Amino acid sequence: MANISPENIVKGIIKVIRPIHWVKNLSVFGALIFSQNLFDPLLFSRIVWAFVAFCLAASSTYIFNDIMDVKRDRLHPIKKNRPIANGELPIPIAIVLGVILVLAALYLARSLSYFFYVLLLIYLVLQACYSLFLKNLPVIDIIIIATGFVLRIYAGAFVIDAHLSVWFLLCVISVALFLASGKRRAELGALGPASGTRESLSKYPRELLNSYVTMFGNAAWMSWALFTFFESPRVSTPLWILLAEISKATAINKLLMVTIPFAIFGIMRYQSLIFENRSEAPEKLLLTDIPLVASVGIWVSLVVFILYSGLSI
Repeated sequence: MANISPENIVKGIIKVIRPIHWVKNLSVFGALIFSQNLFDPLLFSRIVWAFVAFCLAASSTYIFNDIMDVKRDRLHPIKKNRPIANGELPIPIAIVLGVILVLAALYLARSLSYFFYVLLLIYLVLQACYSLFLKNLPVIDIIIIATGFVLRIYAGAFVIDAHLSVWFLLCVISVALFLASGKRRAELGALGPASGTRESLSKYPRELLNSYVTMFGNAAWMSWALFTFFESPRVSTPLWILLAEISKATAINKLLMVTIPFAIFGIMRYQSLIFENRSEAPEKLLLTDIPLVASVGIWVSLVVFILYSGLSI
């Protein structure tokens, strides 16, 4: 057990709120980007505050989960070093911190949008149920993890009152299920079904999780391909019109389709990391794996360029 001191408590607080996991909350910017409002100062500021609110809410759920899982975490080769599990952060202090974060998140959400407030409340309830019992139910646990990603995307849409197409929703759901099933597959590979640290792992045959990863990986890139085909912006600049006149193969109104190869590479790279048992924490991979970071960076850059460089009307 760690020594309890003011310095250790501060370190424990920083660790328990897991700021590295906040990268997942960048999903709230999705609606802003795809509604072509990225450079609107007012809407951008609202999304930034929504991001902050989701970070506060997510950190409170991490604290609650760590308190509920403290005994299991002490058996886990990695999670045993978490501040609540190793005694660095006393549980009473963790409870107070969690309550403060929840109240701050809900207050901020209510000041932004009533529907965002309701959605954030739903997220908190789902995560509480997940920590209490849903994480022990196979298939349901994957769906709940994926739902968290979907709620983040639609939180951004509610804050700026933006419409997201059905094709985009299909993309979000497919990618979310891919990430969630990959997380479980990596856990199973790293810990084994009888590790005692997660009950649902014992109920997942390895082959079943392999099939989930493959199925949702295919669905992810296919749904993105369909989105680019049906939702690419029209172009109006002379360069692209000239290219279309030179060659009908230029597909003038399908510009987003150029991002498909990078989406496929990113999915293939992440899938390879899954089967290397390295995707238990997807947010860390998105910050540390160079090929994955590069593919995501190029994909985002191309999407922003196509939507905002004057190629669309």
